[in-house]
Amino acid sequence: MIKTGLKGSKTVYTFPGTEKEAKNRIKWRENVVAYTFLGPALLLLLLFLIIPAIMSVYYAFTDYYLLTPDTRKFVGLDNFINLFKDPIFLKSLANTLKFVVWVIPLQIGAALGLALLLNKQRKANTFFKVAYFSPVVMSLVVISVLWLYLLNPNEGIINNVLTYFGISAQPFLTSPKQAMFTIVFVSAWQGAGFQMLIFLAGLQNIPGDVYEAAQLDGMNKWQRFIYITLPLLKPTSIFIFITTLIGAFKLLVQPMVMTQGGPVNSTMTVVYYIYQTGFTDRMVGYASSIALLFGTIIGLVTLAQRKLVKEEDD
Repeated sequence: MIKTGLKGSKTVYTFPGTEKEAKNRIKWRENVVAYTFLGPALLLLLLFLIIPAIMSVYYAFTDYYLLTPDTRKFVGLDNFINLFKDPIFLKSLANTLKFVVWVIPLQIGAALGLALLLNKQRKANTFFKVAYFSPVVMSLVVISVLWLYLLNPNEGIINNVLTYFGISAQPFLTSPKQAMFTIVFVSAWQGAGFQMLIFLAGLQNIPGDVYEAAQLDGMNKWQRFIYITLPLLKPTSIFIFITTLIGAFKLLVQPMVMTQGGPVNSTMTVVYYIYQTGFTDRMVGYASSIALLFGTIIGLVTLAQRKLVKEEDD
């Protein structure tokens, strides 16, 4: 039998047997309680993440067509071989890499610039924080539709402003050369507010004494930024870089809503191609092979980045 009693504000447990047995029983009880609370979350994780991931790996090596599931058969590496002969997949991979290369410096640079502006004590700082962060909490679909109207080549506000200043109207999303860069700009504008808050927290954690000492040593503002602010922001910058990198590879909503992958597949991304292949064309096996290959690429990029950062720290 377990006897419990109150001693001050603590509950005291008394067990028959040795003290070691008593501790084991307490530990067992705590584990049962912990796993009881974790159970629903683990079940959801199993049903909606682990099992689908395992099924996706299996389907990647089959010719599974959604409308004829009974005729599914194992095809080995045929799906992966066909991937490297698929011009749309190769184009989508190039578009995704282009988006990643352009959006990361633009978004992180904008976030750092906004954080530096808000780091100074001003009366309107709260208003600007809300204004800069508000696009982050809005739905990406809403953001994309809004920019569709703003960028309309005939009646859009942006082209009206350009023509007012004597600049010819631009095609933006209807041009194969401009469409991806337009999506890069919209994505950086929408996501910079989140990184801004993280940078702002990092800036506010830098002791003011460090800047005062540097100023006494004769450093100007630019030198203080280069030799104090940036080095002390390195942990924050690494975190922001990794999260932005992973988010950039998952680009889907903006090209889906704004361009449907066009014009001429110039904004087709890998994730959007997976969606079209799996849900529109119903080629589940082929879509799974794209997802498996793309997930492997993202994993390798992340591991390489972490290794480089670790070597740099060492």
